[in-house]
Formats: sequence, structure tokens, C-alpha cells
Amino acid sequence: MPSSVVSKIIYKEETETLRIVYVSGMVYDYKKVPWEVYEAMKSSGSKGIFLNTHIKNNYEFEKVED
Repeated sequence: MPSSVVSKIIYKEETETLRIVYVSGMVYDYKKVPWEVYEAMKSSGSKGIFLNTHIKNNYEFEKVED
């Protein structure tokens, strides 16, 4: 999953939480993201573009502190 923005994506099905680990090291949890959206992100050609287009501004989120 090479991306210049997204280092890792993790999905917790029981809570519909999509965790995005950015290349910068910052971590955000996006809430109530449907499984289908996660699957679409996994298969997208550009994780960063998908994130900006379909995730940000569409789902509540919180920054995960260390």
C-alpha cells in the first residue's frame, strides 16, 4: 500500500471505526465508516485522494494521542 500520505489503514468492524495512520506519524479515527467505504479505500489507486474525497468532511473523527 505505497502512499505519500497514508502509512496504514485499520478497520474495526464492530465499531465501524477507520483508523488512518499518516506518514507523518499522526493517527486519526474516523467514526461510523461503512465496511464498503473501507473496502473501496483499500482497493483505490490513491489512498490520499480517496481519503480527501470520501472520508474527510464526511465522517466524524478524533485524533488519537500517544
